[in-house]
Amino acid sequence: MSRYAKGPFAVDWEDRYDFAELRRQRVAKAQAALAESEADGMLVWKDENVRYLTALRAQLIAGKTTSLNGAILVPGEDPILLGSGGEIDKARMGMSWIAEAHAVPIMEQRELVDGFVKNILTPILANRGLTSGKLAVDQANISFIHSLQAHLPDLELVDGDTVMQKARWLKTDLEVAIIEEACAIGDSVTQRALDEAKAGRRELEIAGDAMQTLFYLGGEMAHVTTPFVASGEHMSPPHRLATDKIVRNSDLVFIDIGAMWNGYFSDIGRTTIVGKPSKDQKKIYTAVYEGLMAGIDKMRPGNTNQDCADAIINKVGDYGLADHLFSLFIGHGIGMGANEPPYIGETLPGSTVYEFQPNQVFAVEPLVWVPNVRGGGGVRIEDMVLITDGAPHLLSRVEYEEKLML
Repeated sequence: MSRYAKGPFAVDWEDRYDFAELRRQRVAKAQAALAESEADGMLVWKDENVRYLTALRAQLIAGKTTSLNGAILVPGEDPILLGSGGEIDKARMGMSWIAEAHAVPIMEQRELVDGFVKNILTPILANRGLTSGKLAVDQANISFIHSLQAHLPDLELVDGDTVMQKARWLKTDLEVAIIEEACAIGDSVTQRALDEAKAGRRELEIAGDAMQTLFYLGGEMAHVTTPFVASGEHMSPPHRLATDKIVRNSDLVFIDIGAMWNGYFSDIGRTTIVGKPSKDQKKIYTAVYEGLMAGIDKMRPGNTNQDCADAIINKVGDYGLADHLFSLFIGHGIGMGANEPPYIGETLPGSTVYEFQPNQVFAVEPLVWVPNVRGGGGVRIEDMVLITDGAPHLLSRVEYEEKLML
C-alpha cells in the first residue's frame, strides 16, 4: 500500500481510489458485524453510519443529525436507503448501487414518525420476515420507539451503534488511502490558516480563509461544525470556536479545522505565535510537543491506549504541567466519524483499555492551558496517526512551530 495522497481527481493514467470496491468492502464489514451480533437486522440514522452503508452524501441541516436519513441492513441483502426530500431522486438518478430506496419524513413530528413506522418501515420489515426478533438501532427518539412498540410489538430493539463501531473499528487499506487524501486537504487548510494568522486579523477571518481553501480543494466540510480558531487568552481556557477577537502581537493562535473528503475526516491541529513567544509560552508548547511525540511512539501493536496516554501525561509532567492538561480524552478514533471510538486518555467511568491494532486510525491531541499568561497560555498540537505492523505512520504533515520550542 502506498502511503501518500495521490490527488483528489479521477485520472486515466494512475490507479487511485476504487470507490465501487470501497462500497463493497464497507457493506461486507457491516454484514459481518451484524452476523456476529444478536440482531436479526439493523436500522441506522447517524450520518456516518448511513454514509458507510449507502455512500449517500446528504444535505445536512444544522441540528437535524439522526433525523434526516436512514438505512436498513438485513443479512444477505444490499442496504436499503431511507432518504428525505431530494435524496431519493438523487439516489434513483445517480446511485446505481442502491437497489431499494424509500422517502421518509424528518423524524421529529410524532404523527409523521408514526406514519413512517406504520406505512413504510413495517412493510419493509414484513417483506423480510422481521416483524419479530431483534432489530439493532444506532439512535432513535422516543416517539419512534413508542411507534415501534405500537405497530411492531414483537420486535425487540437492541444496540446497533456498537455493531457499526465494530465494523468501522479497523480501516481497510482503501479507507486508509482515502484518509491520506483527506489529510492532504486538511494539511492545506491548516497551512492556509497558519499563513493568515497575523496581528490585526480576527479569528473569524482566519477561519474563513481556511474554509475557502477547504472548498477550493474539494473538501466537503470541516472536522467540526464550528471551525476552531482561538487566539491569545481564548486558549486559556480554550473557547473552541472562532470569534470576532482581534489577533494581537504575542498571541498564541491555535487552528483546528481539518477536512472531510469522500466521507472520511482528517483532524489536524497546530499552534503558532504572532511575534516573539514568552518563556512560559515556549515551555507550554515544548511540553505539549514532546508529550505528543512520546505518545505517538507508543502507538504500536502490543502497546495499549493507556501506554500512550501515560507517556503523554508523564512527559507533560516533566515540565510540571500535568495538572494543566485539558479535561477531555487525549486522542480519538477517526474515519467516517469525525470523532469516534476508540479513545486515548479517557478518564470518565466506563473507559476501556485495549491494545493497538494495525489499521486503526487516530487523532492524537494533547492540550495544556495555563491561566494568566499574557498572549495566552494554551497549546494544542494534533496529528493523525495510522497504526501499522511496526512503527506508527504519521498521516498529517504540517510543520511544527520551531520558534516555540525551548
